[in-house]
Amino acid sequence: MTANNQSKRLLSLAITAVVLMTGLSTRMWFLQAVKAEENEEIVVAVRTRTIRLLPERGRIIDAKGRVIADNKRILTATIDREVIKDPEDRLEMFRRLSGPLQMPVETLFKRYEDKRFGPLEALPLKEDISEEVALFLRERSEDYPGLYVREEWKRNYPYGAIGSHVIGYMGAISEKNLAYYRSIDYDPNERVGGYGLEQSYEQILRGTPGYVRYEVNAQGKLLRLIERVEPIIGNDLELSLDITIQQFAEQALETQLVLRRRVEAGNIRLEDGTIDPLFPDPVLYKAPAGSVVLLNHDTGQVIAMASYPRFDSRWFNAGITKEKFAEIFPQTEDPDLSILVNRAVSGRYNLGSSFKPFIAYAALNSGQLPGGSSYVYDDNGTYTLESIPKDRCQDGVKCVFRNAVCRSTGAPCRYGPVAVDDALAVSSDSFFYKIGEQILTERGYKPILEEQVRLFGFGSPTNIDLPYEYAGTIPSKALKKRMADIGAISKESGKAYYVGDQILFSIGQGLLSATPIQVASAYGVLGSGGKVLQPHLVKTVLEPGTPDSSPGIANMSQSSVVERFDAREPIRTLDMSGDRLKPIVDGLARVITGPGVNYGTYHKTTGELLFKGYPYGVLPIAGKTGTAQGLGNLPWNDSSAFGAFSLDPNQPYSAFAYLEKAGYGSQAAAPVVKCIFMAMSGKYKVDPVVAADPLNINSSVAAPPSYLRNPTCLSGGRSDNRD
Repeated sequence: MTANNQSKRLLSLAITAVVLMTGLSTRMWFLQAVKAEENEEIVVAVRTRTIRLLPERGRIIDAKGRVIADNKRILTATIDREVIKDPEDRLEMFRRLSGPLQMPVETLFKRYEDKRFGPLEALPLKEDISEEVALFLRERSEDYPGLYVREEWKRNYPYGAIGSHVIGYMGAISEKNLAYYRSIDYDPNERVGGYGLEQSYEQILRGTPGYVRYEVNAQGKLLRLIERVEPIIGNDLELSLDITIQQFAEQALETQLVLRRRVEAGNIRLEDGTIDPLFPDPVLYKAPAGSVVLLNHDTGQVIAMASYPRFDSRWFNAGITKEKFAEIFPQTEDPDLSILVNRAVSGRYNLGSSFKPFIAYAALNSGQLPGGSSYVYDDNGTYTLESIPKDRCQDGVKCVFRNAVCRSTGAPCRYGPVAVDDALAVSSDSFFYKIGEQILTERGYKPILEEQVRLFGFGSPTNIDLPYEYAGTIPSKALKKRMADIGAISKESGKAYYVGDQILFSIGQGLLSATPIQVASAYGVLGSGGKVLQPHLVKTVLEPGTPDSSPGIANMSQSSVVERFDAREPIRTLDMSGDRLKPIVDGLARVITGPGVNYGTYHKTTGELLFKGYPYGVLPIAGKTGTAQGLGNLPWNDSSAFGAFSLDPNQPYSAFAYLEKAGYGSQAAAPVVKCIFMAMSGKYKVDPVVAADPLNINSSVAAPPSYLRNPTCLSGGRSDNRD
C-alpha cells in the first residue's frame, strides 16, 4: 500500500515537471519568436537615448513685409530621468547642478515633480542658458551623467505691445490641455500658441519635430551618434495687418480714452429741473477700455485691430514668477479692468444709434415704409405707441418714447418732417421707434426685423481667424426665455417678447449685443454695395524659411505661397438695388458734412462740427454716431460708438470704434475713427514704427502708455444732439 502511494506521488511530480517545462519552453519560444521584435526595441531603448529636436516656429509678417513675430535660438539643459531615478542620486545631482544653473535645489525638485513632463522623457531643467554654461556642462559630462544641452527656439516680438491682442503669445501647455497635445505628438515641454493668431494657426506655425538618437552607457553617458533627423521649420504667415496703422490706431484709442477721463459727464436732473441729491457733484467719465477696427470692405482683410487695455506679449516669455505675473495681470471680476481680452472680437456691446443704418435697410428692403425712400415722418420730439390701448398706458405701461435731449432747449429734439436720410443725419429716435413698432405689429408679429439685420451678420460669429469670438445677440422671444432661464433677466420678463423690446431694438439698445468686428463688417456691407465678407487677418500661408531682404524685413518677392486667403467670395450679397442703399448712404454722408435739418431752428448733424476740416475731397466717408446707455441710465455709464465707410471705391475702408463709458458717440468714438481715416488719406502724419525697447521686467504694468504725438485729429466741435 505504501509503495503504491509513493508511485502515485512520483507520477504527480513527473506530470507537474512536464507541465512546467512545457510552459517554460512555450514562454521562451514566445519571447524569442513572437515578441522578439518588441523585446529588441526595449533593449535598444535601454542602450540608446532619443532626444527630440523642436522645430523653429514659422514667422508672422505684416502687410509691408515686417516680421512681427520672430524666433531666437536658445539652449535648454535636460537630463535623463534614469540617471536620477534613485532619490539619493537625484538629490546629489540637483546639488551639483544648482550652482551652474543658478537654480535652488527646491526649484529643480519642483521641475522633477511637474506633471507636464512625462516620466519617459528627458526632463528639461532650465531654458535659455548661456553658451558659457552650456560649454561648462558639456566639458564636465563625467560630473553630470545623463545631462544634455539641446537647441530650442524662443518666440520674439520685435514691436513689443503693438498688435499683441491680434498676434497673441506663446505659453506652456496647461495641465487641462496636456492630453490633447500629447495625442497630436507634442512634447509636454513645448510652448504653444495661447492666444491670437499664435493659437489659431498653431499647427501651421509649429513645423515638424526632428530627433537625434545616441548610444549611451549604463551611466547615461553619450557614446556615439546613431541617427539625426532634422526638424522642419513651420510655415510663415503673411498678414493684412499694417503694423504702422496698427500702432496709430492703438495710439488714437488710448489717447482718446485718457482724454475722456478728464471730462465731466454732468449731473442728473429730476423732472422739476433740480439736481438729483444722490449725485450732487458732476462725475468724470471712467473710459476704462475700448476697441477700434479698420478693414478693407472689398476683401474682408483687417488692416488694424486695436483693443485697450494693451499688453506686451513678451511677458509670457520673460521667465517671471507667478507672483510677478499676478501683479501684471491681476485676476479681476471687473470687466473694465480685463487686459487679456480682445474687445474687438469678444466685446459684448449695445450699439445705440450706430445700429440705425441697418434698421433703415430693414424698413426699405422689407417694404415697411409707405413710398420707400420718399416716406416722411413728422418728428415732434416724442413717439407714442399706436398698438397699445390708452387705458393700458394709463395703467403704467410705458407708451411714450422721446428723442435725445437738445442742449439748446434742454428738451427732446424736435426735427419736424424727416425722411430716411434726414433721420440718419440728425439721429431721430422717433423715426426709428415708429419703424420698430410697426414692422412688428403690422406684419403679424413676425421676426422680420430680426431676419433683416441677420443678413448683415448680426447674431452670428464672423468666423474671423481669431479665437474667443462672441456671436452677439438679436432680441427675440427665444433669447428672452434663454436669458430668463439662466437668471440674466427675471422670469416674468422672459415670458413674452413685447413691443417695448422691439422699440429698444430699433435704436440699438435692449437685448441687442454685437462685437466691433461684426459692426465694422456690417458697415463694410454698406460700403461695398452689399457684399457680406468673412473678415480675416492672414492673407497667405508661406513655405518655411522666407528669406530677409534686410534685418527684420522679409523678402516677399522670394516667398512661396502654400495657401492664399485674400480673394474670398462673398458669403452672400444683399440686394441694394433701387432706393435700398442710396438714402442710407446720403444720410450717413450728411452726418460727416451736413447739412442738418431746419425746423424752427437749424439742427446740426451729429458729426458735421467734428469733421470740419477733414480732407473729404481726398477720402470721402459716411458714418453714424451712437451712444449706448449704460447701467442705471447714468450719464457716466454711457458708451460711445461710431461706424464709417469710404465712398471712394479705390480706397475701400470701413471702420468702427467703441469706447466704453466714455460718453456720446460724437465726442469719444467718432474722433478716433476720424483720426484713422485722416491717416489713411495721407493728410495726417503717422509715426514710423520702430522696434520696442527691451522689456522692463521691473515694471508692474502690462504695457507702457502709447499716445499720439499730435492729437489734434481728435479735436472738433460738438453737435447740439447728444448722440
